[in-house]
Formats: sequence, structure tokens, C-alpha cells
Amino acid sequence: MSKRHGPLVIGVTDPLRHPGSRYPVALTAALADLAISTAAVPSGAEVALEVAVEAMADGRLTVTGTVVAPYEAACRRCLEPVAGRVEARVKEVFEGVPVEGETYPRHGEQIDLEQLARDAVLLALPLAPLCRDDCAGPDPLDHPVTVADGDGPVEGDDGDEAPPTDPRWAALRELRFD
Repeated sequence: MSKRHGPLVIGVTDPLRHPGSRYPVALTAALADLAISTAAVPSGAEVALEVAVEAMADGRLTVTGTVVAPYEAACRRCLEPVAGRVEARVKEVFEGVPVEGETYPRHGEQIDLEQLARDAVLLALPLAPLCRDDCAGPDPLDHPVTVADGDGPVEGDDGDEAPPTDPRWAALRELRFD
């Protein structure tokens, strides 16, 4: 079997020869395209793994520990930028013939932790991020809205030029209620 290469590929020869022994592993790697609809790991940011690898008598390996990554998002209420970090606990099994969706593949005497790291980070990213727990949303005094002739929202009504609106809210100007 050929040797695999990658930033999160590790050799597991020693654990396989000494079932029951734990081997600590600490790795970091920049993983591209880690994003969900509401949050993303910044391009080039490091994902860190601190895990322990332990072999079982049947040739399977358990990987237990944490995966940590920074993320960026927009607040779900005010759309201001949000930055934070996710920390996911992992406890997964690697085996020669993996069960799809349940275990990860072991390639001879190597395992690739990249898919485990990707899965852990993607599941930990916030689905509805907030800039702070008490965020009340946009300040209506910053962008006054009035109703003119029942037509719907119109920016400012004092004859002055309307302040620029945030383009992320543009779709709401088209919203009409019957």
C-alpha cells in the first residue's frame, strides 16, 4: 500500500503494535473551504487538533480529543461582523474497512485526520451567530424609516438626501404586506 501524504496524515505503526496504549498527537493545518451558510473558517486560518490515538486489539483505532478553529460570521440580528472560535470534542473510530457514516478509513499503518477535522469544525460552526447575547438588532434611529402614501418604507421624510442604506437590507425594501 502506498504512503499517503497530507498535513493531517499520521503513522500509527506504534499504536497498532501496542494495543491499549495512548499516543498524543498535536497537529495544525490550514483547511480550505470550511463554511456553512452562516459562518466560515477564514481562508488560511489554522485548524488545530489535540487528540490521543489508541489501538484496539482488533486493529481499529480510536481518536479522542479536540479540534479548534477560528470562524467569522455576520450577526443574525444586526449583520455586524462576528469572530470567534469553535472547539469540538471528537471520539471517532478508524478501521481498515470503514462503515460509511460511522467510522473513518485506516490506510495500512496511516490515518488521515483531515476528514475528521472537517466534519468536527463544520458541525460546530454557529448556525445563528450573535455579536453579543443582548444584541437587539439594527438601531432604528441610525436609519429612520417612514411610510409615505401607504407605499411601504421610504428612507427619511424631511426632504434631505436619505442616508446610505446597508445593501444587505436591500431585499427588505421590496417587502410588501397586503
